[in-house]
Amino acid sequence: MNSIDNANGTERPDCTPSAVRAMERGMVDPSVAKQLVEVIIKNLPAPVPGQRPVHTLGIGVKGKFVASNVARTYCTAEHFNGKPVDASVRFSNGLGGPERHDGWSDVRGMATRFHLSDGTASDLIATTLAEFFVRNVEEFFGFSEVATLAPYQRETWWSKLGDLLQLKVPRRNPYPSEKKSVDAGALHYADQHRFAQLGIFQVGLIGAPVSYARAAYHAVHTFWVTAPNGVRRPVRFSWQPVAGVCNTDPLAAPRDDYLRAELRDRLRRWPARFMLMMTIGEAGDELNDPTKPWPGTRIRIAMGTLTLIEVAEDQEKAGERISFNPNRLAPGIEPSEDPILKARLGAYEASREMRGGCPFKWRPDDAK
Repeated sequence: MNSIDNANGTERPDCTPSAVRAMERGMVDPSVAKQLVEVIIKNLPAPVPGQRPVHTLGIGVKGKFVASNVARTYCTAEHFNGKPVDASVRFSNGLGGPERHDGWSDVRGMATRFHLSDGTASDLIATTLAEFFVRNVEEFFGFSEVATLAPYQRETWWSKLGDLLQLKVPRRNPYPSEKKSVDAGALHYADQHRFAQLGIFQVGLIGAPVSYARAAYHAVHTFWVTAPNGVRRPVRFSWQPVAGVCNTDPLAAPRDDYLRAELRDRLRRWPARFMLMMTIGEAGDELNDPTKPWPGTRIRIAMGTLTLIEVAEDQEKAGERISFNPNRLAPGIEPSEDPILKARLGAYEASREMRGGCPFKWRPDDAK
């Protein structure tokens, strides 16, 4: 039975354990998917109606992807057959709301759409966060109850020393004009939940890139790829910038707005390139838990090169009105049983509907 959330006057959908478990099995419950989006919006400083609740501010770029010679031997997906494929890329800041804080230490996003010959697409959504901070939907709701938007105050030096002695990450100093943040609550959650620590600590220390084209982006979830000989392998994808990873000086005063202008200027002079790397999992690796990294000794395959050509003139069409979804996959790539990946299927569609709908074309197998 639905109830009313007295705090904000909105209807709270059914979020019973049975509904959550059904969603994680792939039977996406629309009410749970909608609430996933609503709890994110609730903790934003200033949601923007009709736009994405998080990664609100972004920039769309046109590109071409060409697979490597070995890619087709590992995966039968069309964009790995070696022929050039058109790609739409949207870079973004992780924070929601209309204010641009490019110089803040924050997660950045790189959503990529590979346009396939039949008019469908295969999406790959990645961020600068290498691991996630919760393992399933129930934990995400628990995190959202703790990591609430609250006044953010400077921590004294002796409090920071106390944190270090307790093997805790000290709270960072607030940025200029920063009044509220979810960071204090997130750190408190990490102190109470070991599985969340790696992801949450990365967020606080991730820094700000000098360019969207000078950051590495990780898809965090496990996918299954099928080779021409029928062999299926568990893999994780990441984008590595050919120009190398480079952050701004953490001791310098942060600049609010530079990433879009820098990318426009960069692409006017020459293209920017990323290598798509595919890491192959082995026996014993965690396939359905995005909070756990794989060992660095795993085999990595260079699957191809993405060349960014130009910033799109029509930003609405090339980025803002694209409905990305990490479960929209070309034949030859399948989602794992990762509960968070399954939940994102419905949550991204709920977000799409809440912002007025965006053009998209599902392949029947994707929507199952």
